[in-house]
Amino acid sequence: MSATLGTMLARLQPTWKIAVFERLHDVALESSNAWNNAGTGHAALCELNYMPEGADGSMDPAKAISINEQFQQSRQFWSSLVDDGVLDAPSTFINATPHMTFVRGEKDVAFLRKRYEVLKKEPLFAGIEYSEDSRVINQWAPLLMHQRRVGEPFAATRVPAGTDVDFGALTRQLFAALAENGADVRTNTEVRKLKRLKDGTWRVGYRRAVGRTPGEIRARFVFVGAGGWALKLLQRSRIPEISGYGVFPIGGQWLKTDNPDLVAKHKAKVYSQASVGAPPMSVPHLDTRVVDGQASLLFGPFATFSPKFLKNGSMLDIVTQVRPGNILPMLKVAADNPGLIKYLVSELLKDHGKKVDSLRDFMPSAKDEDWELLDAGQRAQVMKKDPKKIGVLQFGTEVVTGADGSIAGLLGASPGASTAVSIMLGLLKTCFPDRIAEWEPELRNLIPSYGSTLNSRPDAAADVLEETAQTLALRA
Repeated sequence: MSATLGTMLARLQPTWKIAVFERLHDVALESSNAWNNAGTGHAALCELNYMPEGADGSMDPAKAISINEQFQQSRQFWSSLVDDGVLDAPSTFINATPHMTFVRGEKDVAFLRKRYEVLKKEPLFAGIEYSEDSRVINQWAPLLMHQRRVGEPFAATRVPAGTDVDFGALTRQLFAALAENGADVRTNTEVRKLKRLKDGTWRVGYRRAVGRTPGEIRARFVFVGAGGWALKLLQRSRIPEISGYGVFPIGGQWLKTDNPDLVAKHKAKVYSQASVGAPPMSVPHLDTRVVDGQASLLFGPFATFSPKFLKNGSMLDIVTQVRPGNILPMLKVAADNPGLIKYLVSELLKDHGKKVDSLRDFMPSAKDEDWELLDAGQRAQVMKKDPKKIGVLQFGTEVVTGADGSIAGLLGASPGASTAVSIMLGLLKTCFPDRIAEWEPELRNLIPSYGSTLNSRPDAAADVLEETAQTLALRA
């Protein structure tokens, strides 16, 4: 998020001075790191939680279309930066990887079939395929079918135009380009204080990790893109808009294999239904990952628990977030989500063997010895005030902005990085309303569909998909 916003501002207002503070020794070592997230280019091609079935059995594709529209803006932005030489060869951060959904049981098969019938009519989902035939699914993803029980109802959808994204590599390249063009990118530097001054600027107090040397700068605008720690820094800013917010940290683990025989047989990201009580970010999936040119497979995520808001956070994070304004909303969330608590406990009780047993629902032939456990990143699920329910647990991402637009921060989790471009475009409109009109020509140059929708214009959707696929070398 921070790298995306910095890149935009550098293009839109090249005379502005930009400073970036990172508390670790390098950028992209937390949530953006390749092994701390699934790397899915979230476009709602395979994620069932973006299109739930209504109580009356209907299916509304609006949310899925919205997520896809946002990802298309990301693709266009990255394509422009590749053309301009800001980003390296596309294969260093994005690769074509079909997106699939695989379900079992008559109820879920009926659900997936209905979802397919709705989505196949939408221009941004052109090319989606559906099958209940084991021979067809075996061609798409052989590991799903090998040793599967005969007579079991199952179905799958497949979209060849899906992607796997190394958000760590993307983030590093964006920050490197920013630094090359004059931005002050400081690592090993932790922001400790945010104070609004009488003239409307912010005093940003920081401390260097080496020697613990303190310092400060003045800024007219501050963006807090600190992952789980964004809440803590926004609380220190004392803006009233952060009152009532809290976060619940959820960690994760993957099963990972580099076995070349297995990797060669599976090139897809395959999602399924979430377990009862599980948050959407814990939907099980078996994924191709390409990191530093090396392909491997991940399965998960499996939830873990730590009171830290970041992998490199503090054991006191979950306690020190408590304020008079957020304690009631957080208690209400705890009372209203016993299924989530039950799910987390069940996940914590799973050993390596039990986790491979879960994998066998996807891959019946899985062997314990082929898979190792890998720790994923920490996710901070948003808890906030609600006028009707006192407090609610919110999934997805949310930007919290000060009343005058001089400070903003990002809370939440998936789809996160995939939709960073769209989220930062929204932030620009909110925080710089007096400049957005003059910026629009350059924004349209970077993102041709800016200010319009693609799904409502089939020809435009087809053109954008084809053009970005060519620029980013996305050919399955």
